[in-house]
Amino acid sequence: MEIAIYSGSFNPLHIGHLAIMRRLTELYDRVLLVVSPKNPLKDSATALDAGERLDAARAALVRHPELAGKVKVSDIEFRLPVPNYTIDTLDALKGEHPSDNFALVVGGDQIADFRRWKDWRRILQEYEVTVFPRESFDTAAIRDDFLRENPAYHITLIDMPLVTVSSTQIRNAIAAGEDVAMLLM
Repeated sequence: MEIAIYSGSFNPLHIGHLAIMRRLTELYDRVLLVVSPKNPLKDSATALDAGERLDAARAALVRHPELAGKVKVSDIEFRLPVPNYTIDTLDALKGEHPSDNFALVVGGDQIADFRRWKDWRRILQEYEVTVFPRESFDTAAIRDDFLRENPAYHITLIDMPLVTVSSTQIRNAIAAGEDVAMLLM
């Protein structure tokens, strides 16, 4: 089975995440929405409680029955030792499901910063990395730069409309007292 691993803090889940998940269901047999309790590269001071974000993700999928059977919320990172890194999550999933192929899904902003990730070379060699476009990031140029370093890296670019909404924008709008209901998943 071809499985897309779409992980993040999802603080909060929004219509941009929904668009990405819908596109991923066209490309993969299953999508695992992996809610990360704490990203080692981010300040979590503004993040909702990890358990609340996990519950919110499950509730969001209930509101979108078109994703049923294709997208599943995973709590795997809640069961792994901390600090948890993406390579640990991928290895744990591969250990649980050795016959499946896993593709890590990241945005153009994340692949641009990928060299900061723990064991990033191993991720690119042992797993597929699927990249969706983000504003101000030339994902093709970034991919080509990685492939010049090592042509064996597995990087696939997703062709889809640009997602311009972000969780940070939504949190800022909420803090300013704005109504964001139309942006939430």
